[in-house]
Amino acid sequence: MGSTLGEFEQLVLLALVRLGDDAYGVTVRRELEKRAARSVSLATVYTTLARLEAKGLVDTRVGEPTPQRGGRRKKHYVIVPAGRRALRDTLRTLRRMTSGLDAVWDA
Repeated sequence: MGSTLGEFEQLVLLALVRLGDDAYGVTVRRELEKRAARSVSLATVYTTLARLEAKGLVDTRVGEPTPQRGGRRKKHYVIVPAGRRALRDTLRTLRRMTSGLDAVWDA
């Protein structure tokens, strides 16, 4: 496994996978609040997205200006193949580590 992912990076990458073309800072934050029950600032989301981009796991594109945003453009994020591989490898490792622990949790 190349790059190690932190827990929050994993959650952000999972949010990008779920959101697809609709992934930008605000929607990523909403997804984290909804699915992970994590209250985070937009600054934290953007910092993490920038770090993932620097690691080569995420790419960006700038959308068209919209009247709702006063003519400003949204910066959209997409997980790239290297990001998918890193996330898949991390999730496989977690599954191996947790395999067979149901008896421990139930005790």
